[in-house]
Amino acid sequence: MGGGQSALEELVTGRRPDPAFWRGRRVLLTGHTGFKGAWAALWLNHLGAEVHGFALAPDTEPSLWEEAGTGLLASEVLGDLADAPAIVDAVREARPQIVLHLAAQALVGRGYQDPVGTVRTNSLGTVNLLEALRTCEELEAAVIVTTDKVYANDGSGRPLVEDDALGGDEPYGASKAAAELLTHAFARSFFAPRGVAVATARAGNVIGGGNWSAGRLIPDIWRAAAAGVPPVLRAPASTRPWQHVLEPLAGYLAYAEDLAAGLPVPPALNFGPPPGPPVTAAALAEAMLTALGADPAWEAQAGAGLPEAALLALDSSLARHSLGWQARLAPPEAVRWTAAWYAAHRGGADARTLCLEQIVQYEALP
Repeated sequence: MGGGQSALEELVTGRRPDPAFWRGRRVLLTGHTGFKGAWAALWLNHLGAEVHGFALAPDTEPSLWEEAGTGLLASEVLGDLADAPAIVDAVREARPQIVLHLAAQALVGRGYQDPVGTVRTNSLGTVNLLEALRTCEELEAAVIVTTDKVYANDGSGRPLVEDDALGGDEPYGASKAAAELLTHAFARSFFAPRGVAVATARAGNVIGGGNWSAGRLIPDIWRAAAAGVPPVLRAPASTRPWQHVLEPLAGYLAYAEDLAAGLPVPPALNFGPPPGPPVTAAALAEAMLTALGADPAWEAQAGAGLPEAALLALDSSLARHSLGWQARLAPPEAVRWTAAWYAAHRGGADARTLCLEQIVQYEALP
């Protein structure tokens, strides 16, 4: 599993969140009880923001949020995105200047099991949030997070760019593509006339410590390694834009800063790993098992798995050039950071301390 940067990327200095911007700013963070959301809440709190949360209760055991989130929020509303009055309550309580919308039904497999619920959460839920924000006078900017699966993937494996057509061959991807279209319509119709910037962020597959979701590659590998058995991979030859969770979060924060400042940044941006050879699920599994000191052997799932794209890659050059953001951790480093987190946590280390240590370490990278 390799990685590298071209001469062009080497000229771009990786951007860090600006504590002066975030200090004291009221932020509504949706999805704070999830894996990526918990990391976002920790980072925002570390930067001095006043963080308000809206999300469902944690649905994993253990839960990164339950272990690390105590005392991080100025207010919290536990509710469903499909419950429009609950979102209105959260917006009224937070009076946000910045919104980071991470809440979602984020599992492809669950999208097949419950397509209606997935569309209700990801598409209608986004509309419910945007509608509630229309009356928020303090709002400066909102970043609506979707996914790398919003594109009409032609299966070639070429890195997808923001101008590629939206699509979605399965319920999850389609629900997020619909959220993209709806966000664009609300941004143009209701927010742009007020001078409020609303944009979408399309991130690759994230890895990192503290993810315990079933059906996710890294948590499944960790559970298998802890049990001393080979992990079972449903699509070992598939490729994805794997990246450490801090990479897209840094992008979302930079995006929000520039949107709030009124800078001419694009209305949609990709956030993926550094340019480099594609990484298969099998290669990632072997690297993770090796980093954990376990046997790198794995087994392929018997029978046909879920219909999913075999090849998926993102081109993040627009985010690099428009924001000054770039991914700092190539996949091998992202795996090492992830394995180190899980190993330390299993050894008794505090989850919140581990996250904050890696946030500080990330901020110090060149």
